[in-house]
Amino acid sequence: MIADPNWHTTPTIMFEALFADFLLVTGGLVLLIWGADRFVHGAAATARNLGVQPLMIGLTIVAFATSAPEILVSIDASVRGQPGLAYGNAIGSNIVNIGLVLGAVALIRPIQLRSATLRREMPALLAVSLLTVSLFLDSYLSRVDGVVMLTGLIIVMIWLARLGMRSAPTDPIAQDYEAEIPTDVSMTRALFWLLVGLGTLLLGAHLLVEGSLNIARTLGVSEVVIGILLVALGTSLPELAVSLVSALKGEYGLAIGNIVGSNIFNLLAVVGVAATIAPSPMAPTVLSLHIFVMVAFTLVLFAMTYDYDGKAELSRIEGAALLIAFIAYDTYVVMQNVRMVE
Repeated sequence: MIADPNWHTTPTIMFEALFADFLLVTGGLVLLIWGADRFVHGAAATARNLGVQPLMIGLTIVAFATSAPEILVSIDASVRGQPGLAYGNAIGSNIVNIGLVLGAVALIRPIQLRSATLRREMPALLAVSLLTVSLFLDSYLSRVDGVVMLTGLIIVMIWLARLGMRSAPTDPIAQDYEAEIPTDVSMTRALFWLLVGLGTLLLGAHLLVEGSLNIARTLGVSEVVIGILLVALGTSLPELAVSLVSALKGEYGLAIGNIVGSNIFNLLAVVGVAATIAPSPMAPTVLSLHIFVMVAFTLVLFAMTYDYDGKAELSRIEGAALLIAFIAYDTYVVMQNVRMVE
């Protein structure tokens, strides 16, 4: 038997391929983070220049724009015929937002929930999560399912706009948005940053999807898993930064409101777009594990933020519990896929 003289180069070639793909992913993430910041800045300033109330801007435009990285990644992956990456990104981002982002932020500084507007948003997030589960139950996301979710997105946008108009100006979250949404940006400059941010997001999403799909093929794991473990973590970095800074500044409404709004749009927009562009069957683990972990995190957050003891806050202990649960879940997913690769 003659040995293959090139056998020893295989691990090196694999490492080089992975290194190059991780560079693509890293570059894509940097562009997504910077582009998301500029896109949100431009969109919020444009809306404010048009006379839209700050609270309405925060509940609709900023919440939607914050999910722009996930949405554009979903579009790019679906056009390539890989909607599993989009589904994994949406589900994983919601888990990261609650488990890692809110868990870490609450561990550093307890998050007080004083906003009546935000309390009305929490049941909406729970309802949207349960709608997603009901559409996933047949293990297939059809174009009809996608249209249902995008229709739900429009309904939620209208409801949030009306909620913003009816909310009291003294609501803490209204004051937070009033302080954070830029007031001294000209319309020309706002539109410039809006377009630059969108272009950067498109390029970042393309690089991130390209690198992620290559990594999935090299390691022999599913696109769903890469979406949950890698892409979701990366696209949630803007939420982590915004929530952490907001909590440290005492803007607790923004700290948690940013997450609630982002999670609603992640499901309705990201999954809705993916199903509409590329209907596909679901991987068995999505229904048996990942979607139920996401709903469990959502239910726990709902219970933790419910004002049953008069405190209405996410405490350090609760933050630690969320963070531990997130680490345990990700560790389990990694270990399962390590066994599969071996």
